[in-house]
Amino acid sequence: MINRLQIQNYALIETLEINFSKGLTIITGETGAGKSILLGALGLIMGNRADTKVLYHEDKKCIVEAIFDISHYNLKAFFKENDLDYDKELVIRREISPSGKTRAFVNDSLVNLKILQQLSSSLIDLHQQFDTLDIHNVSFQLRLVDALAGNKKVLTEYQKAFEEYQGNRRKLNKLIQQSSQNAKELDFLEFQLNEFNEAELMEGEQALLEKELERLSNAEDIKRNTIAAYQYLSESEQSVVSQLEEISHSIASVSKFDAATGKLHERLTGLLEELQDIAQEFENVAERTEYNEARIQEVQQRLDLIYRLQAKHGVQSIAALLVLQEEIQHKLSDINDQSDLINQLEKAIADQEEKLRIKAAWLREKRQLVIPDFQHKVEKQLAKLSMEHAQLKIEFEALEELSSTGLDDINFLFSANKGGRLQHIKDVASGGELSRLTLVTKSLVASAIPLPTLIFDEIDTGISGDVAIKMGGILRKLSDRHQVVSITHSPQIASKADAHYFVYKKVTEERTISNIKQLKKEERIEAIAIMLSQNPPSKSALENARELLDYK
Repeated sequence: MINRLQIQNYALIETLEINFSKGLTIITGETGAGKSILLGALGLIMGNRADTKVLYHEDKKCIVEAIFDISHYNLKAFFKENDLDYDKELVIRREISPSGKTRAFVNDSLVNLKILQQLSSSLIDLHQQFDTLDIHNVSFQLRLVDALAGNKKVLTEYQKAFEEYQGNRRKLNKLIQQSSQNAKELDFLEFQLNEFNEAELMEGEQALLEKELERLSNAEDIKRNTIAAYQYLSESEQSVVSQLEEISHSIASVSKFDAATGKLHERLTGLLEELQDIAQEFENVAERTEYNEARIQEVQQRLDLIYRLQAKHGVQSIAALLVLQEEIQHKLSDINDQSDLINQLEKAIADQEEKLRIKAAWLREKRQLVIPDFQHKVEKQLAKLSMEHAQLKIEFEALEELSSTGLDDINFLFSANKGGRLQHIKDVASGGELSRLTLVTKSLVASAIPLPTLIFDEIDTGISGDVAIKMGGILRKLSDRHQVVSITHSPQIASKADAHYFVYKKVTEERTISNIKQLKKEERIEAIAIMLSQNPPSKSALENARELLDYK
């Protein structure tokens, strides 16, 4: 439950503090005094967005802080999941700076609005006459029936499984789209891979082939020049070798007389042996070198294939081609793996759908069981509120496709008058009828909804007199199990309060300020008397007020 609300520098409020008690708290006040401003400030606590337009003083920060007692509510898991400090006293604070920056705090930890909205939705149900008349909403109607049916545990399990199911369906659709696109390029990829496989490329091959082609193309020049070199060195009459042999022979005859000459002779002998070896190598090269037209064509064709593949794929080496070949192989493998994954997902989705349909059937059965009694109780309560001929019928529609709530769609059909045709609530209920219907349905389902605090804004729209007294009685009874706060214009409802607050305006020389105070006994009598008549109230109005309040 909410214990205290503190507001600083918000709209018409300079500073305000209101302490809430258990039971039924009623808020009344002058027209335009700022009752709705309280709800706006509370909306900030619930995660609504805001801007600098709400600042009372444009150069100061706006702070709205609410303190809750959450000792009896199972929220520890939420705090742990969001890495927040848990304490039985919860403090939520919103700040709006003059620059427009907003911040939200939970027990002094900075949080985003999503977390704040999730947390506050477990603490407060806020019904505003011109904002969230959620009984119109089909999803709210289904949540209401599920609450009565005690479906929370199974529905939570179902929705978790449904999210996984939907995730797998999205994944499958994406894979199928990818597979369809891949199928279009499958033939091309296979063609490319076959081309690479047939080429049987080897790293370093290109350089070797280019060298070989160069040698083969110049074979005749190589043969002619190596033979000439061999002859110049060793075969001709005036060959280098024969001339060096003569020199070596003449030097040998005198080398024994001169040490230096002997050393030179040794070097000449070594040179002669090296030249003879070189000459022999030239001869060997000449003998094994032949012009081979067939081999030239073979090497040229191989290189043409390599050059064509490089030009086709925009690369300049066999190494790069081999990388591309591996990538194509991986793509083809992925396509094949994708096909296997699609089959696996289809089987998993079929299994998930079967289990979800079983749970959905269970949910439907539980829903259908509670509806007749709920319809009867709503009609019975409405009869007490001067709607003796009101009818409520909850219409089921079976869905073919699974939804986040099962296989059911429901609609509340309503008729306020005898013989009236049952129609959707939004098409038939007037403001007063809708107020009564909303209060009755929420009061009946309140015990099944774990909401500590229920807040009603102008639930009395379109009603007065005896009906208002009975609505006040429903609110009072509802407050036995929940903390109930009601902003009202009805003196009959106001008379049922455990705590009665009055919002009023104070006009200064500079501006208008809103404030609030808790009314004491005599102040309550006067306030309700004014609501019954005029200001100042008549003597009879004061007597009526005392009677409503049961003050003797």
